[in-house]
Amino acid sequence: MPRKYSRFSKRRVGYLVGMKTWTVKGAFALVLGLACMNVMQAKEGMWIPTLLKVVEGDMQAMGLKLTAEDIYSINHSSLKDAVVHFNGGCTAEMVSAEGLLLTNHHCGYGQIQQHSTVENDLLTNGFWAMTREAELPNPDLTCTFIDRIEDVTLQLSRACVGLAGEAREKRMQEEMEAIVKRATAGKGLEGRVVAFDFGNSHYLITSRVFRDVRLVGAPPSAVGKFGGDTDNWVWPRHTGDFSVFRIYADADNNPADYSADNVPYAPVHHFPVNVDGVKDGDFTMVFGFPGRTEQYLTSDAVEHVITRLNPMRIAMRDEGLAVINAARASSDALRIAYAAKQSSVANAWKKWKGQNRGLTELHALDKKRALEARLKAVTGSSVVEDLGALNAAYSPFLEARALFIELTYYGPDLLNYAHGFSGLIEGAVEGEKRDQLLAKLRTNEAGFRKDFDAQVDEQLLGRLVDEYLEWIPLDLTPEGLRQEVSKAGGGPAWSAKVFGKSVFDNADAMKKLLASGNAKAWGKLVKDPVYIWIENLRAHYFAQIAPEYGRLRDEIELASGAYTKALRRAFPEEVFPVDANSTLRLTYGKVEGSAPYDGMQYNPLSTARGILQKHVPGDPDFDMPERLVELLEARDYGGYANEEGELVVCFTGSNHTTGGNSGSPALDAHGHLVGINFDRSWESTMSDILFDGSRCRNIMVDIRYVLWVMDVFAGAGHLVEEMTLVTQEGGTE
Repeated sequence: MPRKYSRFSKRRVGYLVGMKTWTVKGAFALVLGLACMNVMQAKEGMWIPTLLKVVEGDMQAMGLKLTAEDIYSINHSSLKDAVVHFNGGCTAEMVSAEGLLLTNHHCGYGQIQQHSTVENDLLTNGFWAMTREAELPNPDLTCTFIDRIEDVTLQLSRACVGLAGEAREKRMQEEMEAIVKRATAGKGLEGRVVAFDFGNSHYLITSRVFRDVRLVGAPPSAVGKFGGDTDNWVWPRHTGDFSVFRIYADADNNPADYSADNVPYAPVHHFPVNVDGVKDGDFTMVFGFPGRTEQYLTSDAVEHVITRLNPMRIAMRDEGLAVINAARASSDALRIAYAAKQSSVANAWKKWKGQNRGLTELHALDKKRALEARLKAVTGSSVVEDLGALNAAYSPFLEARALFIELTYYGPDLLNYAHGFSGLIEGAVEGEKRDQLLAKLRTNEAGFRKDFDAQVDEQLLGRLVDEYLEWIPLDLTPEGLRQEVSKAGGGPAWSAKVFGKSVFDNADAMKKLLASGNAKAWGKLVKDPVYIWIENLRAHYFAQIAPEYGRLRDEIELASGAYTKALRRAFPEEVFPVDANSTLRLTYGKVEGSAPYDGMQYNPLSTARGILQKHVPGDPDFDMPERLVELLEARDYGGYANEEGELVVCFTGSNHTTGGNSGSPALDAHGHLVGINFDRSWESTMSDILFDGSRCRNIMVDIRYVLWVMDVFAGAGHLVEEMTLVTQEGGTE
């Protein structure tokens, strides 16, 4: 028996195949024309699980060995029961019968950072709980399982017959609330009705939310972030982007707040792990919670993204990253404190750069205009012109909103910190509510100060305000701001003046205020310059920008619904998949490389040899722990090598993914785990707007590398022992 199988001999081998019954209501109304689609078209789109019967034959033709019912079922356990919405923004997957889950390192990065100090630097050194008692709790971290997804479009339509305008909206809201109540009452479930396809359909989604989720393991950042910003959105990749958590439940296996008495959650299903891994051409599925795609932006909206929206956001983040990167290079304390913020800011910054490049290279505007001209020729509809007029009115408010977000949510932390005290300062909360707010602020204070540096924040505000004023439309600029900054001599000088007279950046002063609870003392903060500025900025945004932004966005939503409906009616033989909206979706394709440019050919697999080739001692992006170097140089792969004797690290596939798919399980034809999705290639970043099957590739860390890091490198083989490892080949036959 080959070495890589010998250590798995006592583990369960096999896969679950469920009943073959399947029903769906209203599916063909939503996906008109899907029966005509071909394999290349099928790669595009993120499919609602209840509609998988429509593409079941195509998936099976590509190599799938399961049925739609095996993937999504409400009658018995299915693959969807092992897929987790991780903290509302990422995906994770269950890999053991005792609550163990895998997600990306960057998805768990905030939790790893929160448990890190200069003395106990988990970011640098990694962390592995060798006992259950050593697993680390994470307040406010949640994991959500989908109970069921049900089309309620017809119910809502019937409830609103004969109604229009506000009366229709009111009745719609009432009916949605009633639907949720009927579905969740007394069942320990949460529920919501979600609009799909710009309101052309609505689905009830019920779920179960777990609140006790503990950190079990994470590799050093030199593994989990290997390549850093240099390799972000780039192939070939050699990043061990994974972390390990465990869900805990009460004695009855139900969600519960953190308690030492809680026990590991027993999931309805967990993914067997395929230790054979993948090879070029294998069928793959990615199951997760993709956040947002914009496949139906019209040509004028795409032009605005390319020429205005992305450039302004990139420019804002250029300034922010210059400050953050310089601070992190100056000391270990600041390196740790601003680690998560730097990752968050840099991620979209690089994506937007690649997106603009891809949209330009693929002639996105020409393709959009050609489709719009075809629609006009067939239908004579004015829907595209209507959207054009709406987008022209909407664009300034979209820009102002984007700049507000960049300044307040990705800029200086002190702004939102100061705003958090508004209820106390303005006297808006009293009695018990005031005491509760004060207690919350006291609890949050230590966490805020841990990752805050006043000098860095001051520099961020100064540089970002200057850039903000470069881009904000003149008629949407906060009153007096341009004059104030100019009078002070520019953003940095103005920021120094604002910070110099504030008490919010003074840890000792705020500690005393929080301890005293003196109402008069809080009232005096109404004159604090930081508080005045953030409140004025917010007041301006919510009075002058948000209402019109919201109104126009709603009108565009309605017009976009008419646009997609017109496309499906005009071209029933073509496929127009529903945009992502942070709900559970499945995308499928195969393991394959790409040739995005002339003379360039990307292989679909990267190996440990590439880690050594990229290794640069002392380089923050490409340094490695000494033990990792020694193991890889010795080719000590511990039985996790492929048939060629190589340790596969990452692989690419033609699965259509986006943000929110981070941490998603990459599954083989049998529904076995073969990898963890974590990125797209640089040439794929435009796929949220325009998908091209010949070049768009998602990037996954190979499960064999994940197991090798746990077992051989970290010595945490007990976690591997917990999993169900299978040895069947999981590829196409």
